Amino acid sequence: SNRQDSVEKMSRLRRTISKRLVFAKNSTAMLTTFNEVDLTEIKAIRSKYKEQFKEKHQIGLGFMSFFSKACAIALMDFPAVNAYISDEEYIEYHNYVDISIAVSTPKGLMVPVVRNAQNMSLQEIESTIKGLALKGRDNKLTMEDMTGGTFTISNGGVFGSLQSTPILNPPQSAILGMHKIQDRPMVVNGEIVIRPMMYLALSYDHRIIDGKEAVSFLVRIKECLENPERIFFSV
Repeated sequence: SNRQDSVEKMSRLRRTISKRLVFAKNSTAMLTTFNEVDLTEIKAIRSKYKEQFKEKHQIGLGFMSFFSKACAIALMDFPAVNAYISDEEYIEYHNYVDISIAVSTPKGLMVPVVRNAQNMSLQEIESTIKGLALKGRDNKLTMEDMTGGTFTISNGGVFGSLQSTPILNPPQSAILGMHKIQDRPMVVNGEIVIRPMMYLALSYDHRIIDGKEAVSFLVRIKECLENPERIFFSV
């Protein structure tokens, strides 16, 4: 067989990304904590309102808006997860939630920002994400679109990933990894039932967020998604 090797120069974007990844790994005390979420209620809401939602807003009702909203609620409750460490001795807190959403583009992974997610409706989040995804597809994302996020959501589930340990997006202190939704046997009230389950992973900077806080934050997201009325009434 004809064996060949070829050498290609890395693109400038790929070089920039690789420097940022190495910086994230070497300059933070990164840990990952896992949980899982039962998406029965969210799926039921989507089935019930999908058509109406699309008719009214001309956009689909995806999982991303529910996750963004749940994260926004949890981030307002746990300010350290939404904060930056600056100069290694200061903590910069934010009273708003700007969520970086990892999207695949022809040039690679980009993280455009949904600003003020804490004040947005599901429809506003969906429209903003769709707009950013289209800009990404057409290579029209600007530096302004991608700077200033306070937290990141990455969805490896669209590629079939079941579990992962996402890497931090500096200067942010945490990132949530979403994964594939899979029907699994679960025990509910002593009975085995089939439920649509997703593993969640939260990577966080242990310098600013302690383990108890990280776990509690992830549990809050799980509670919001399993009791979606919390998302609508922020209780």
